[in-house]
Amino acid sequence: MDPCIFCKIVNKEIPSEIVFENEKTVVIKDIHPQARVHLLAIPKKHIECINDIDDSFSEDLLAIHLAIKEAASIANVVDTGYRVISNCGSGAGQTVMHLHYHIMADKGIGEKLI
Repeated sequence: MDPCIFCKIVNKEIPSEIVFENEKTVVIKDIHPQARVHLLAIPKKHIECINDIDDSFSEDLLAIHLAIKEAASIANVVDTGYRVISNCGSGAGQTVMHLHYHIMADKGIGEKLI
């Protein structure tokens, strides 16, 4: 089975606009933004969705939440507020079966998309 699109992004096989990266996470700009700020935080380890998380992922989950916090700071939306959304399963709208978090805000960075 071919790696998913997010695994290919993590492995730098597909170019993307990286906003932030740490050892366990990459945050990229969404290519189809639904808000002025629309970023995706993706764990480098392939995890299909929240249902597949267990205690062995604690370091990965801490890293992704710290990456979300840093990306919100880079996008200048900490003070104005932002949403963090993760869909779990196709019935909830998950289209890429690799855990990821949408970081979205309509205020904070002026008129340009980040």
